[in-house]
Amino acid sequence: MKKHLSFGLLLTTLFLTTSFALVNGDTLTAAERKFAIDYYRQTERRLLDDVSGLSAAQLHFKADSSRWSVAECVEHIALSESLIWQWIQGAAKQPAAPEKRSEVKMTTEQLIQALTDRSKKMSAPEFLKPENKFPDTQAALSAFMSRRDSTIRYLGTTNDDLKDHFITHPVYGTVDLYQGLVMLAAHSARHTLQIEEVKANPNFPKQ
Repeated sequence: MKKHLSFGLLLTTLFLTTSFALVNGDTLTAAERKFAIDYYRQTERRLLDDVSGLSAAQLHFKADSSRWSVAECVEHIALSESLIWQWIQGAAKQPAAPEKRSEVKMTTEQLIQALTDRSKKMSAPEFLKPENKFPDTQAALSAFMSRRDSTIRYLGTTNDDLKDHFITHPVYGTVDLYQGLVMLAAHSARHTLQIEEVKANPNFPKQ
């Protein structure tokens, strides 16, 4: 319950503060920065807590052959954290396109809620599917944490024009780069929920 209340407070703070903030279109408000950084840290902590102390049997348990294990979820999160960041940074280097703002159909809050809704199933693209691309789960976690720490530093200091640059998400359509960065944290939250589903399985190893 506390986790859900904390996230609700983050969303409320973002909405209330940005409603009254007046800034240039190419910068982030203090509230937007704080929201994104807090959300990145919150989702990182939950993931690390969920996988801490798991045995090899627990990391590699699968409910059935069609489901991912905890280890595979972690690998997917780590791969996505890096490759989606590269996608966003590539878009940031393109010319600004303020005329595309009208194409954005969802708010940041709606995107987070949609991404973390586990009742809606999605398929990962082939290049983001887990295929033992790291030596072990700890190596995947280390890569994830390194990339995330760097992204948090970027969010705290950047003056890049994140509101007039866009990416096209295959499900949610046009989103600006600030939304894309927040969605990256929401993506890890989605698969952390998946990890919790694996751990809740009655056949999950006790140790």
